[in-house]
Amino acid sequence: MLEKIKALFIFEMLGRPPEHIKETLGKLIEKLGKQKGIEVTKKTIHEPKKLEEEDKKEKRIDEGKEIFTTFAEVEIIADSINLILLIVLNMLPAHVEIINPSELNFKNFELSSLLNELTIKIHKYDEVAKVLVIDRNNIFNKLQETEQRIRELEREIKERANQR
Repeated sequence: MLEKIKALFIFEMLGRPPEHIKETLGKLIEKLGKQKGIEVTKKTIHEPKKLEEEDKKEKRIDEGKEIFTTFAEVEIIADSINLILLIVLNMLPAHVEIINPSELNFKNFELSSLLNELTIKIHKYDEVAKVLVIDRNNIFNKLQETEQRIRELEREIKERANQR
């Protein structure tokens, strides 16, 4: 039988109101604990704190908006390293620490499976990023066309006003 894996995850969340982000983080952990092959052994959800102005700038959040941040420390026991990787890929924790075992041995097909999962996820993110870039470029081009049309209309208006 394969040895179970004990791991610590830290999940972070930004948003408002503070009660909402704390509740949402709690639901995320609850969802994690319901997954087959995963047992949540410890969880600590910290009280939300107001994000400081310098942190807002770093995270590119509009100044003046009241934003809160919180985090949770979650210790789990998983049946396999595949489950750990799926948590990382699907839930995007801020930090992961494998507590036990101190060494992991993989068969080549297990490692291939893990790498394929990672590749699929990266390709999905790449696809989304490319679509966003195309959409941004289309919006930028339409904005430039609109600005050009406005300048043309302003010129026409000035010419008509001069002709009177």
